[in-house]
Amino acid sequence: MKNLDWRLQRDLPAHQVESVPLIGWAGIENGELLRKAVEAGFDVLITMDSSMVHQQKIERYAIAVVALRAASNRLADTRPLMPALLGLMSQIEPGTVTSLPSQQVSNN
Repeated sequence: MKNLDWRLQRDLPAHQVESVPLIGWAGIENGELLRKAVEAGFDVLITMDSSMVHQQKIERYAIAVVALRAASNRLADTRPLMPALLGLMSQIEPGTVTSLPSQQVSNN
């Protein structure tokens, strides 16, 4: 997870969830972050960084990106999106961007 409260991992109990800062990847540019996440075996990157989905060609990476849309990255604002995220986890494909609460925005 990037730009999100690490405590959201509690709402995703069936998944291995890591926080970018907690694994020492804070400050890494988006393209490098995506590459490192793929190399580390992650399937999905969850972020509130709206610029990432516009600046990076996500379809080049063997990872899906979920861009959360909330008033802020505070736990109280993002936690309500977790049930929808859990519902999407088995459906999203590598190389795609999905925006929550709206539907898929890109699958180039």
